[in-house]
Amino acid sequence: MKLSRSLLWLLCVLILASVPNVWSQDAADSNAVRPGGVSGPVRKAKAVSAKAKNAQASSSDDQEDADTEPTPTRKSKTSKSTHTRSHRARAKSRETPDTIPAPTEFTPEGIPKTSAASVIVVDANSGKTLYEKNPDQFRAPASTQKLLTALIVAESGFLDRQVTVQPTDTFAEPVKLNIKAGDTYQRIDLLRALLVKSPNDVARCLARDNAGSIEAFAEVMNRRAQQLGAVHSHFVNPNGLPIPGQYSTARDLSLIARAAYANPTIRSIVCLPQLVFRFANGRTRELENTNKLLRRLPYCNGMKTGYTDSAGKCLIASGTRPGRDVIVVVLGDSSSRVWRDASALLSWSLWM
Repeated sequence: MKLSRSLLWLLCVLILASVPNVWSQDAADSNAVRPGGVSGPVRKAKAVSAKAKNAQASSSDDQEDADTEPTPTRKSKTSKSTHTRSHRARAKSRETPDTIPAPTEFTPEGIPKTSAASVIVVDANSGKTLYEKNPDQFRAPASTQKLLTALIVAESGFLDRQVTVQPTDTFAEPVKLNIKAGDTYQRIDLLRALLVKSPNDVARCLARDNAGSIEAFAEVMNRRAQQLGAVHSHFVNPNGLPIPGQYSTARDLSLIARAAYANPTIRSIVCLPQLVFRFANGRTRELENTNKLLRRLPYCNGMKTGYTDSAGKCLIASGTRPGRDVIVVVLGDSSSRVWRDASALLSWSLWM
């Protein structure tokens, strides 16, 4: 009995002697994975490929404008990944210069300085030039020339007439409303969509319906531009997509914009912040106006945005207050400056 009790005590002593070594090893491991007092294991940084770096560095500023927005695709039903959330965070941070603009600088005469390649500010009623910067420089007008397309359609009348979409009307990447061949719409509904959301397929549909073909409509555009005094412009298509031989100037576009501003149909559309478009199959879609100044400035009441790689950011903006109406044309600007430049010029010209 005494022998058994002695063996039991010896066994307990041996077990207790081994425990400190285990604790000390755990402590050592713990210190190895928690440097600097940080709790939890250290995660090794994953190597980032060059392709991934380029994808993260690419800017989405130009995609904010509908003139460069690709046809929407259906999103897959997958869980939100960390990469997706971080991408949205980066996109949000890139919007900061646009949503919170830096203070505008002014010339000694009190005129806002702009970064645009070509600018003109005119009185919408008298046509008097209030300010200009390279107004006769030949520039790609991008979708601002859709004001001329809309003016021709509006002046042709019969806006309640039905238009049947043809297959050739739908060939107009990248910005499309996705109207389908065989669908039927009223001209006025297509005209509203054209001026609010700027879809290229709608522009082709209205042009072909008006003149029989895109080529014939381009002749109508050039003839109407000449009548308005826009003699330094040449148009080849109704939507402003890049094509050789198509150009205009800030001064010419201001003449076109003045005529559009005087048209009651166009004037009633370009001021809409959004509209609901009903497709032929009954489906509806809310279209938000590409002109951000409509939501930022209470005195802005139109008109038309534009963007292509060759044209840069373009904007024709109109503003009004009692006793005064002005039109600002900004061509060849940057994504971070176009809204600030146009809004500063509108404010200056309305209260000068």
